[in-house]
Amino acid sequence: MIDLRLAHTADLDESERRAARALLYDAFDDMTEADWEHALGGIHALVREGTEVVGHASLVMRRVIHRGRALRAGCVEGVAVRQDRRRRGLGAAMMQGLERFIRGGYDLGILGASDQAAAFYAHRGWQAWRGATFALTPQGIVRTADEDDCIFVFPAHEAVALDFTGELICDWRDGDCW
Repeated sequence: MIDLRLAHTADLDESERRAARALLYDAFDDMTEADWEHALGGIHALVREGTEVVGHASLVMRRVIHRGRALRAGCVEGVAVRQDRRRRGLGAAMMQGLERFIRGGYDLGILGASDQAAAFYAHRGWQAWRGATFALTPQGIVRTADEDDCIFVFPAHEAVALDFTGELICDWRDGDCW
């Protein structure tokens, strides 16, 4: 049985925040403080085994511009399952919880997927963005070509028309824009 907790950052106690941060730093060799900050301020999906956090993902609000329209995007950040607990449905359980929030509160979901995780997200209905990506920076709109092959989108509503070959512009934040 999976012990999944969905909670806002404000409702996590200090030990939960420390455990989630440590899990992400263990999972990703290139994890930075900016990456951790990107995972804060929204809904966290925590999987526990006893008192130990073995899975984490979060959903935070972002704005993206597509076809001249600013859209509410639920951005999935900090997805990790402890290495010895992978392939047991923990990632799917966390994503299912967060996708419910995307469907109910956002125009679309977005995330940056590693090569290893791309098939997992595609299987869940996330679609690879095939168009050019950009970021709205203090210097203006800047092309983010390095991100073109890793952005996935979860269409939350049929009413939001997406052209998956069009341009997608994300809002500014410190660290990696996507």
